[in-house]
Amino acid sequence: MAKIEIVNNVNDYVHYVGAEELHPHVAVIHYDELDHVRHCLNNYNVYGLFLQKEFPYGLSYGMRNYSAAGGSLIAVAPGQIGGMSDDGTIIHLHGWVLMFDQDFVRGTDLEKHMGDYHFFNYNNNEALQMKPDEKRVLATIIKMIRMELKNNDSGDLTDDIVRSYIQLILQYCQRFYNRQFHEVTSGKTDLLVRFRKVLEEYYEKKLQIKNGTPSVAYCASEMFLSANYFGDVVKTATGDTASHYIRHFVIDKAKSMLVGGHQITETADSLGFEYPQHFTRMFRLETGMSPSQFLRNINDMRQ
Repeated sequence: MAKIEIVNNVNDYVHYVGAEELHPHVAVIHYDELDHVRHCLNNYNVYGLFLQKEFPYGLSYGMRNYSAAGGSLIAVAPGQIGGMSDDGTIIHLHGWVLMFDQDFVRGTDLEKHMGDYHFFNYNNNEALQMKPDEKRVLATIIKMIRMELKNNDSGDLTDDIVRSYIQLILQYCQRFYNRQFHEVTSGKTDLLVRFRKVLEEYYEKKLQIKNGTPSVAYCASEMFLSANYFGDVVKTATGDTASHYIRHFVIDKAKSMLVGGHQITETADSLGFEYPQHFTRMFRLETGMSPSQFLRNINDMRQ
């Protein structure tokens, strides 16, 4: 089994790579200033942003192999594993690392917004591919954080300033990811065709019998994306959530079955609902009426 370094606090990683300790809860590392370091597979209990000119071949991230072009950014959150198994190989990295722990943001406005930054939970193949001007923006803010930490003579005021910088860099990351989403979804018709095909095949394979109605997580995995990244891409492409797209698809099938003569209970069971009342609740949520009301309306139209 590969040895895993436990990064309980930011300075565990600082000491491992031989960087300068600047703060108990925040670390800024410029790889270019360091000597060569050994491969290291880490279990992070801190937040980290890795802004690198290039990542080593075979890097793992979320327990998968990772490959990225130069100028990429990887975000890690507490509980995630990433890096490379220590096989004795010495490497020289280029770029910046910003780390901060949960205690640094606890009870602050930044903590309230950490859940908004979904990119901390994206998969390995969903790193931010940055343009040159985007790299410069992020690197500049990281340098300002380091300067503030090095010139710390204001106590809590410095912490407030650093938290503001961290929030700023996270907002820029979100903006740059939104740009990437728009590029990914510029051919959004293809994305939605693939999404619909996944849903159609789900029912063709009768997976609903065992698994119930299709989930966002299932559809995302079939398209080799994390649920968070997939949801954000679909929202960018359609203006609506992936879960609502699935509900619309399921209720569309339900309408066809009901119009075709299937009973409400039979329809609910065929589509993967454990209980008919769950089906009725979703149907009403999607259409504003119950299945029985829908059928009455159809019958009235036929008369």
